[in-house]
Amino acid sequence: MLDDNLKNQLKGYFERISLPIELVASLGSDPKSAEMIELLGEISALSDHISLNRNGEDARKPSFAINRVGTDIGVRFAGIPMGHEFNSLVLALLQVGGHASKESPELIAQVKALSGEYKFETYFSMSCQNCPDVVQALNLMSTLNSNIHHVAIDGALFQAEVDSRKVMAVPSIYLNGELFGQGRMSLEQIVAKLDTGAAARQAEALKTKEAFDVLVVGGGPAGAAAAVYAARKGIRTGIAAERFGGQVLDTMAIENFISVPHTEGPKLVSALEQHVKDYDVDIMNLQTAVELIPPTTVGGLAQIRLASGAILKSRTVILSTGARWRQMNVPGEDTYRNKGVAYCPHCDGPLFKGKRVAVIGGGNSGVEAAIDLAGIVAQVTLIEFGDSLRADAVLQTKLRSLKNVKIITSAETTEVHGDGAKVVGLSYKDRNSGGVHRVELEGIFVQIGLVPNTEWLKGAIALSPRGEIEIDQRGETSVPGIFAAGDATTVPFKQIIIAMGEGAKTALSAFDYIIRLAPVEAAEAA
Repeated sequence: MLDDNLKNQLKGYFERISLPIELVASLGSDPKSAEMIELLGEISALSDHISLNRNGEDARKPSFAINRVGTDIGVRFAGIPMGHEFNSLVLALLQVGGHASKESPELIAQVKALSGEYKFETYFSMSCQNCPDVVQALNLMSTLNSNIHHVAIDGALFQAEVDSRKVMAVPSIYLNGELFGQGRMSLEQIVAKLDTGAAARQAEALKTKEAFDVLVVGGGPAGAAAAVYAARKGIRTGIAAERFGGQVLDTMAIENFISVPHTEGPKLVSALEQHVKDYDVDIMNLQTAVELIPPTTVGGLAQIRLASGAILKSRTVILSTGARWRQMNVPGEDTYRNKGVAYCPHCDGPLFKGKRVAVIGGGNSGVEAAIDLAGIVAQVTLIEFGDSLRADAVLQTKLRSLKNVKIITSAETTEVHGDGAKVVGLSYKDRNSGGVHRVELEGIFVQIGLVPNTEWLKGAIALSPRGEIEIDQRGETSVPGIFAAGDATTVPFKQIIIAMGEGAKTALSAFDYIIRLAPVEAAEAA
């Protein structure tokens, strides 16, 4: 299964394994079991520290455990972790084999201190770019604390189990048999949810922080660029983010980032975070801003109140809160979110194999989603509000060539229907005739653009009718000392590379603002 080049790379990685590990395979007579044992055989041949046992007795077949010999430490994969999960497999082998994690000592100590018994199960799909973060976090926790156990399950391979548990979104995480969470979760987020006192301790710590020169709110491309450029000026810089990376974490393929022909959102975010960490930036993750309190005087301190109750102060603030998926806002959408209503076709598409789905939206995102889904599901119905599709011509040509795709234009989705547990259909109104029609289906993928994360700023700074932060050519808002960058602003063309440029520009503007205040402050002091 593995080519010679990859084997050579893995052999080099496996030199970091210092403790003996055993691969214990639970096999059936199916082709996937044969494929899995072939993979495990090739892996075990690459290191003297890895042995292979074919006599596992786990009920899920095919599956395999990676056990640290002579201990209770180990992780399990139900299925064959290729695609996005291959990195999860390699990391699991290294970590079970004793290779140290790069996570902070404080976070590792927090995991080790967790008491109680935790049995996690994560359902993933091979095409899900959000799943590896969850799988890798829980695998790491299993290697740090013997009371924590984790099995990562390929939902497409264990379809009966997925149907029984009504899993309709990945990653779906179960703890001790109960749903624990859905969607991307970092190690920090998982630990914070388990360690209920962590948030209060962190809030108290934040309250003691001195005022920043530049405080960046939001950790997407704009926020990361702003933090780097501000820190390079040698001024006190902090960044508070609900989740580092923002919307880019949910982006599958990035092919328009100049000089990088192809990358993926999580990979780009990892590089951004590492770049920020290379500088003296105070990174405050898992922090949600709920209020901006502008300075009372020019040159005074602005304040950002967080959901935890802590207040951060700064001479300047750069708002880079980004945007989120726009919802249809129709009856049934919230009720059946993650029960058939989805927003990530790459992540959740494989769970609808052989089923009927709709894609809402005829722009590039919607048409691309319909094309991808057409290769997995039985039928795709694309519903567009306007009288024609808005996607690029090349995408429309590809879409219209697919036999299992139906296109409906001039249609307004009016309701999502369900049976109490899952989606069973939707209704739409023909905007020409006024007639209402119903489509029977099992999944709905919403792809109708983004909405800025600015509700918490109303009344504090000027916002456009669309809720975007109004900025000038320097990135300054209606309040002196408060700047903004990225998709949350009125800057045209919401692109990653533009957001980065805007973030850099606002950092330079903030620095210029600070140094121009210096003579005034000196005069006042005199």
